[in-house]
Amino acid sequence: MTEQDVTRKREVWSGRSVFIMAAIGSAVGLGNIWRFPYIAYENGGGAFLIPYLVALLTAGIPLLFLDYAIGHKFRGAPPLAFRRLRRGAEFIGWWQVLVCFVIGVYYAVIVAWALRYTFFSITEAWGDDPESFLIEDFLRQDGDATFGLSFVPGVAWTLLLVWVLVLGVLALGVQRGIGNANRFFVPLLVLLFAVLVVRSLTLEGATDGLNAFFSPNWSALTDTGVWISAYGQIFFSLSVAFGIMVTYSSYLKRKTNLTGSGLVVGFSNSSFEVLAGIGVFSALGFMAQAQGVEVGEVVAGGIGLAFIAFPTIISSMPGGAFFGVMFFGSLVFAGFTSMISIIQVTVSAFQDKTGMDKVPAVLAVGGVSALVSLLLFPTTTGLNTLDVVDRFANQFGIVGVAFVALVVVAWIYRRLPELRDHLNSVSSFKVGAGWMFFTGILTPILLAYMLFSEIRDRIRDGYGGLPDSLVLAFGWSVQAAVIVLAVVLSFIPWRKGIDLEYELDENRPLTPSVTDGTSAGGTQ
Repeated sequence: MTEQDVTRKREVWSGRSVFIMAAIGSAVGLGNIWRFPYIAYENGGGAFLIPYLVALLTAGIPLLFLDYAIGHKFRGAPPLAFRRLRRGAEFIGWWQVLVCFVIGVYYAVIVAWALRYTFFSITEAWGDDPESFLIEDFLRQDGDATFGLSFVPGVAWTLLLVWVLVLGVLALGVQRGIGNANRFFVPLLVLLFAVLVVRSLTLEGATDGLNAFFSPNWSALTDTGVWISAYGQIFFSLSVAFGIMVTYSSYLKRKTNLTGSGLVVGFSNSSFEVLAGIGVFSALGFMAQAQGVEVGEVVAGGIGLAFIAFPTIISSMPGGAFFGVMFFGSLVFAGFTSMISIIQVTVSAFQDKTGMDKVPAVLAVGGVSALVSLLLFPTTTGLNTLDVVDRFANQFGIVGVAFVALVVVAWIYRRLPELRDHLNSVSSFKVGAGWMFFTGILTPILLAYMLFSEIRDRIRDGYGGLPDSLVLAFGWSVQAAVIVLAVVLSFIPWRKGIDLEYELDENRPLTPSVTDGTSAGGTQ
């Protein structure tokens, strides 16, 4: 198969700026808003920014470069890209795809919650007790930590709407759907959150919150756990190592500045996280002053921050309805753009393997994802199920596949020099021995430490006091099934006519692409 054939059949971004916007939309998600501020506060405050920046430069951006190189050079979603890298590596690609599948089915639920809370904010529907409203009135959790299938209609219908919107965007294609959606939603997200931050900074007590967030605890820098937390935050927030950036970079034109794009995406994501910290802690400072307590007593992360702490803040402040719409609207847009990228990985992989057209693939793969999501999570026991699936998908799925991918690429097949050369052939910012050290040695060591520490802790302590049966069913078993199914999928034959040995030759002249009527050889 010629390079022209590959380009003709694979969709492409209209330009580098669209790819960057889509990559930022994927990276900036719920974790930037509700995870980073809490992690930073718990790990040294302002001092945490030092290991965080080190982690960004030595792990986050190098891994981003690696994903870009694999996707761009081998022109496929993870299974095809890794298959073209080497036959025995295909299972890694399917592992990444299945991790995305698992994340997608529960991530949509949180987006649905945020969408409902955007409208709840207008009337402050949670009343005087946001915690009881969330658990009992909205989610209708029955207190039983086991698994059940009693549906909560208010969550289910909103979740269905989220899936319809996501699949609608994906059905429009890479450029008309994903590209245009991110060009609209990412700037809107930044605008909404900037307004929220400005409003937060004007609240009484905002200074106390910022002092709590930024005041450095320098002794924390001697704690190895703080450094591991910084690397963990970078791994989870940049959308690296589980197939998204491999897929997105496969739609780039031949001459695209990969490393320059990676630097823009990496620093944009981290800048948004710091902005989120400013907004969140300014609001928490107001909450602490209103309740007459220290800031540390009201700090929360994750679901507790978004759906309990922030509704309390909204009810206490002048113009709370406006603030609430800004905050939950930001969560919706951040989650929506990330979810698009997650589901696109599974759709693109299925298209590569079967040759199915875009719309049927979206309906088939997205339909299965939506069905699983609607069956498991909008139930009276859905919160605990989601908690377990989320923990294991992040700590075992993402970390595990990232570790294996780096070991295989760097040490078993020794392809880092070739990928380095590919990056340098099309990019302005050149990488060398430092990139190979960070990618092939430092990061695998850190990932191995994180992975085996988590395995030890979960075997020893269980998870969150939840029943072992629930943890076994939706934690250990799901992750084991993902690995087994990944291996099985790697043995299924590819569609006829696909070139499984294709690699992009950056030195070969490229004829015009018929995909969008423009030359695919122009520098973007």
